[in-house]
Amino acid sequence: MIGFYDYTVILTYLSMLSATTGIMLCLNDIGHPYLGMFFLMFCGLCDAFDGKVARTKKNRTPQMKLFGVQIDSLSDLVAFGLLPACIGIAMLRSSIVFANFPDFKFLHLADKSAIIKVILSGIAVLYALAAMIRLAYFNVLEAERQKTEDGANKMFMGLPVTSAALVFPTILLIHIFSSADLTLLYFMFLAIVGALFVSSVQIKKPTTKGVLIMISIGLIEALALAWVFIVMKIQ
Repeated sequence: MIGFYDYTVILTYLSMLSATTGIMLCLNDIGHPYLGMFFLMFCGLCDAFDGKVARTKKNRTPQMKLFGVQIDSLSDLVAFGLLPACIGIAMLRSSIVFANFPDFKFLHLADKSAIIKVILSGIAVLYALAAMIRLAYFNVLEAERQKTEDGANKMFMGLPVTSAALVFPTILLIHIFSSADLTLLYFMFLAIVGALFVSSVQIKKPTTKGVLIMISIGLIEALALAWVFIVMKIQ
């Protein structure tokens, strides 16, 4: 059987399974875009530790290292490229009723003109394309860098795709707790974040403390969304 199956790749495999499940739940008839957010945040949690876990194994072969790089990027494309785009499309075709907010609902794609449908759907598609380009370009730069340098890179070129795990749950939390329909805001951020993926902006790689802070923010967002599902009872 081809592939590698030791503990160094488990988190990446779990991230891929989570992202695929989130996409399916968003786009089927019984799914809901907010369910997709839980899986998106879980993917972010896996990504925060998969590299550190992999580096604990000192006797990895060159093939194992290259395999890890490839599956990490492929998983990230699904988790942080396709899943946020699918969540946006799910928002366009879903409605939501709160006992607390009886007038709150999503924008319905079916109620809008063909031009609006094409524009919003196009933004989601271009966002996924930008994520793919960013990941592929990062792999090229990283391969070249490792020919002359050791260790992890301390700077990112362009916004890392994993930022999607914090940006989009934040928008949905605002969406939940405000009376305004922020569906268009979600798509606006898809466009902005996608553009930042392929920008030449230099971003310092977060330290361990920074990673822990982002994980804490993600956990707070996850608990807030869980509170919405359990206490506010989305119907």
